[in-house]
Amino acid sequence: MANRTFVSALLLAQALVAYAGAAEPPVVAEIVDVTKIWDRAPHCAFTDLVRFKDQWYCAFREGQRHVDPHGKLRVIRSADGKAWESAGLLEHAEYDLRDACLSETPDGRLMLLGGAQKVRDGQHPTGTVVSFSDDGATWSAPKLVLPLPQWLWRVTWHEGKAYGMSYGSEHGQKHYALQTTADGLNYEPITMDAPAPHGGGWLTEARIRFDEDGAAYCLQRRDGQENSALLGVATPPYLSWDWKDLGVYFGGPNFIKTPAGHWIGAGRIIGDSPHTDVTWVDVKNGVMKSLARLPSGGDCSYPGMVWHDGLLWLSYYSSHEGRTSIYLAKVRITPK
Repeated sequence: MANRTFVSALLLAQALVAYAGAAEPPVVAEIVDVTKIWDRAPHCAFTDLVRFKDQWYCAFREGQRHVDPHGKLRVIRSADGKAWESAGLLEHAEYDLRDACLSETPDGRLMLLGGAQKVRDGQHPTGTVVSFSDDGATWSAPKLVLPLPQWLWRVTWHEGKAYGMSYGSEHGQKHYALQTTADGLNYEPITMDAPAPHGGGWLTEARIRFDEDGAAYCLQRRDGQENSALLGVATPPYLSWDWKDLGVYFGGPNFIKTPAGHWIGAGRIIGDSPHTDVTWVDVKNGVMKSLARLPSGGDCSYPGMVWHDGLLWLSYYSSHEGRTSIYLAKVRITPK
């Protein structure tokens, strides 16, 4: 056990050196504002953020603690990002609902994707549920669209279809697939090309984004002894992926491309202490570099990201002020 601890510490130290020593980013980040926007449950966590019909919508899990069997998905909305009201509370009698993902469908509805977890034989397999709203206030009942243990953690719409990586494990059987859907209800696996060449650890949360030329990039969390994040790239029809090791752990990964063409990421970095980090991501060379550390600590991260009015808006959660709460940050990204 002592030897394993030493090896893990050495790997972490090497990863942090690689992370800190990457090529200098072409942008700087300035934190303009950070505000707590919700703390009405004992544990509020795992956020996403979207603009829909000129309103802000933020979704997240409410529960008693980080893991408990009765989690619900809360949706709140705001006209200005300052005053927020509840716009929905989704729950399911059979499942702990987790990790909301918000998106607008091609037919103009707001879609909420979430994990549906259940204790089964001492394990916690998670499937995927979906709910829709035409107006952001009236929501359809959460419907299971991928069975346990297939968790489609995030999706991104591109040319009329949504894409995302589903993952899961139960009784030693691991699941991993690129999923796509045209309606948010019926999902089809395109490929099960997991980045196995990178060795140990196991694949969990992933976010896919698309470039103007149709190229898909995947920011992939990895857990276990070898837990550095991966960056994948594929071109249509997305059957084969090329993966690069980013050299650092990145939890709750998210990233977007700015109008100026820079890829900006956000997620949980361990470092000297857990925190939510804003990063620059070099998608061509597989490099990630820290830009700013948001006020955060302990149980934290899982950001939603939207570019609006020349600023990067981020929702995230953190326990650095005691109660695990939801925060909204505005960050200015400026080329050097």
